[in-house]
Amino acid sequence: MRNRRDRVMAGRRALLAAPLLLPRLVPRLAPGLAPGLAWAQAYPDRPVRIVVPFAPGGATDLAARILQPHLQEAFGQPIIIENRTGAAGNVGMEVAARAAPDGYTLYLGNVGTLALNPSVFSRTLKVRPTEDFAAVSLVSDTPDGLVAHPSAPFSTLAELVAFAKANPGKVNYGSPGAGSLNRLEMELLRELAGGLDMVHVPYPGGAGPAVTAAVAGDVHCLFVTLSSAVGQVQAGRLKGLAVTTARRAAVLPAMPTMAESGYPDFVASSWQGMLLPAGVPAAIVARWHAALVQVLQLAEVKRRFAQAATEPLASASPAEFAGFIAREQARWGALVQRAGATAD
Repeated sequence: MRNRRDRVMAGRRALLAAPLLLPRLVPRLAPGLAPGLAWAQAYPDRPVRIVVPFAPGGATDLAARILQPHLQEAFGQPIIIENRTGAAGNVGMEVAARAAPDGYTLYLGNVGTLALNPSVFSRTLKVRPTEDFAAVSLVSDTPDGLVAHPSAPFSTLAELVAFAKANPGKVNYGSPGAGSLNRLEMELLRELAGGLDMVHVPYPGGAGPAVTAAVAGDVHCLFVTLSSAVGQVQAGRLKGLAVTTARRAAVLPAMPTMAESGYPDFVASSWQGMLLPAGVPAAIVARWHAALVQVLQLAEVKRRFAQAATEPLASASPAEFAGFIAREQARWGALVQRAGATAD
């Protein structure tokens, strides 16, 4: 995780040293020179849409709306956010993948749609993210947290593992669904702990219902996007056991990391990233990458992401993001198969 972040930061610094490739800033090219880039200077000349595969108000939609006004200013055209929900994000992903490769449709995906769903929906998914999209950049990196009801008979990760081992089948945990990242994070913990007999209780409808169940005491614990539970932890309605990222979360600095809690190989996050349909000219992909790098450095953007308990994070290059997606697919896909977390 540290190496990836170091590469991303190095690439970000290099890109920030160069001006943003916008039509009003790029000098006119000599006739016949780099025709693809010369054509791209006229882009965009009409509104651009960003397909968000989840409902308004969720983490992915919020990221799109934080970025929207600044991208509109950068490109000089309206940016329209189109929420296309359904099938764990697959409906919106298919809409975006099948759009014309002209640069006027983008897709804001996340770890679920881009890394998990190809394995969870292996027989029914009509899109292959690494083939049907041109990766642009990561946008954000959000820590997940392991939280528990205040009455749970454990207050640390070590105590949870010890209790679960001493009481097989007595600990139940919630999740937003059988093939969700949060369910797979618990499967990963169970594996790393040498096998834990715990009862899975899925709650459809995203993180909200699962968190509500934990606050009510209907389940003992769950992994959840920290932004969905930070208020409950701060208010004492849930207790935080550990965060899943390599570093502690700024919004809950007292929560130790999984590594600090004895699981150095446990690093995960709910990341999000921007893509274009496969076949979009490379010059357009480069324009969007450069725009995102600069927009994600704006103080207002950083402030709003921090309020949502997330961190803006740009990839060093489109190729780096494409490689990251492929590695995440392989990593989580293997766990999906071991856990039997398919939805087909």
